[in-house]
Amino acid sequence: MSESISSVGIDVPKVLGLTPSIGFGDRLGMATQGHVAALKEAGAGIKGIFAQQSIREMARTSRSAETVMRDAQVGLKKEGFVDVWGADADHLKTKEDVDLTVAAGFVFFTIDPSDHVDQKADHYVEEELTSRFEIIRDEVPWIEAYVDKSIEICEGMDITFDDESVMRAAVKYGRAINVALELGQYIVEQNKKIGRACELEISVDETDQPTTWVEHYIVAEQLMNSGLPVVSLAPRFIGELEKGVDYKGDLAALEESMRGHAAIAKRLGPYKLSLHSGSDKISIYPLLNRATEGVFHVKTAGTSFLEALRVVAIHSPSDFRRIVRFARDHYERDRATYHVSATLRGVRPADEISDNHELVSEYLEHWENVPELKGFTKPGRQILHCTFGSILTDSDLGSVVKQLLAEHQGTYREVLREHFVRHLEALNQS
Repeated sequence: MSESISSVGIDVPKVLGLTPSIGFGDRLGMATQGHVAALKEAGAGIKGIFAQQSIREMARTSRSAETVMRDAQVGLKKEGFVDVWGADADHLKTKEDVDLTVAAGFVFFTIDPSDHVDQKADHYVEEELTSRFEIIRDEVPWIEAYVDKSIEICEGMDITFDDESVMRAAVKYGRAINVALELGQYIVEQNKKIGRACELEISVDETDQPTTWVEHYIVAEQLMNSGLPVVSLAPRFIGELEKGVDYKGDLAALEESMRGHAAIAKRLGPYKLSLHSGSDKISIYPLLNRATEGVFHVKTAGTSFLEALRVVAIHSPSDFRRIVRFARDHYERDRATYHVSATLRGVRPADEISDNHELVSEYLEHWENVPELKGFTKPGRQILHCTFGSILTDSDLGSVVKQLLAEHQGTYREVLREHFVRHLEALNQS
């Protein structure tokens, strides 16, 4: 697409505040029309964030912040969209990341301090925990404010801050809090220079272990006390939120955990409780809506790419078969940055499946958690999800995917509309 941002002729993104919202990731720059169609049909009360991509995803897809913004605006214009919408500069880690996305017009900035989270903190025995705490003691002056306190976050639900839980929170998140505060201040300053309002999300979800209520409370209170415009926080929830499939875990336990996290967000903010890796997590959307009373944000990303491959399968089965072979060849390398459980031996190779409908079923379906089937029958969807970067940047297959989508935009719009209506209907259930 060749249009510049200024020539697109549609309004710029705005801050959305506490309005419930969903981020529609678009790794190809062709999905916005389908996202809008779904939102219009089933997204009552929910605002859309149509330009959303992380720096990591931009690198893997050879896109820029300006391209992500422009493609979203072009899609909005084609759909005649006139409502308020948002733009999320996702998973920012450096000031250079901020500069790029501020210049491109983003207004929602997700700070990702995960590189400074001690991923092993939950497993330290007392002696090692104490030793590591002593190293960072001077960096966490707030610790004394929490020890030996008990706080009622909502009726019948208390948080107890004992020595160990506070010390473990300090070791696990202390430096991450400081990094988030520094980067958040920089984001505000850069937007202030150009007279643009902005809002922040803090992401602590990309960690090995769940975020406890004690940890959430401490992280959030330190951020809120700073005066930064924090509108959303994404904890690491219990259970498994793997890419490309529904939630893996005890739904009743998750709902209780979400209820506590939502109570903290309401007490300290209010701010939105954010669900990352939200793609295809249909079973937990009603829980999130109930727990937060509609004050939530959900991020999706890879699911729109997977549905793009469905379009390939519809219009060029032979190319879809080639993509499956390619994805299997690259999966072991590409899965390294993801927490997924799919294995190559768990899904039949393309050459063993002669029927195209069966091949699509094997690699794009069966991602929902079906209790009577005890989970997920065919995790091939994860194999395609993790290899998106390799597929899209391959000189042959990347061009094939983009060309087929360009030729069959109507199909892609309809596939996405149907797919995301299921997401949005679940999000509006209570």
